[in-house]
Amino acid sequence: MIRAELDKDPRDVAAMFDSIADRYDLLNRVLSLGRERYWRQATVAAVDAYSGELVLDLAAGTGTSSESFTRRGARVIACDFSFGMLRVGAERRGGASRKGVTVVAGDALHLPFADQTFDAVTISFGLRNVHDVDRALAELLRVTKVGGRLVICEFSHLPVQPLDRMLGWGMKIGLPWVARQFSDNPDAYAYLSESIAAWPDQAGLARKISAAGWSRVAWRNLTFGVVALHRAYRER
Repeated sequence: MIRAELDKDPRDVAAMFDSIADRYDLLNRVLSLGRERYWRQATVAAVDAYSGELVLDLAAGTGTSSESFTRRGARVIACDFSFGMLRVGAERRGGASRKGVTVVAGDALHLPFADQTFDAVTISFGLRNVHDVDRALAELLRVTKVGGRLVICEFSHLPVQPLDRMLGWGMKIGLPWVARQFSDNPDAYAYLSESIAAWPDQAGLARKISAAGWSRVAWRNLTFGVVALHRAYRER
């Protein structure tokens, strides 16, 4: 079985996502009990993209989330380093550049875009998988126009620690078991629960975003803090 470890070697992470690409969107819906649609809607509202804007959707996977940003006329670059994920998404849409979404292979630590290219940048459930989070946040700042915005949707922690520990234990046991019913690589979902447990809380991530040079950092909890939505701006 292919799975990544918490050192997040980029080759291991990419290979792991390649191995689950075909059923990734289905498993997301099942494992989130359908909440991923609500989380995506909240992210779209926070990005608030409109006609004439260019949005970077980093760690876009199959590009399911990317399509949501085009509803008001924005153009979207769906970027991911898993070729398997990008291939599945492009096949579903009928091409690598369709319906306002253009697929680009790229690494979050070395984004293949010029400085100040995007009006908004966003990453959902992907920052946690990056080998160097601080560098990725700095790269996102580099490619964002002055006045542009950052939106991060990521698993987080319940504000009550005993409940958060119980949730973490439940995910450690439950995610691989459920994934085993739908996937040939349930070990990938063991990594998911481990990476969530090791991830900083809402305030900790906000400090990282600020340290990377972003301004006006704020967050709000979704589903009681199971997921957190962080938003920030590039002011200079």
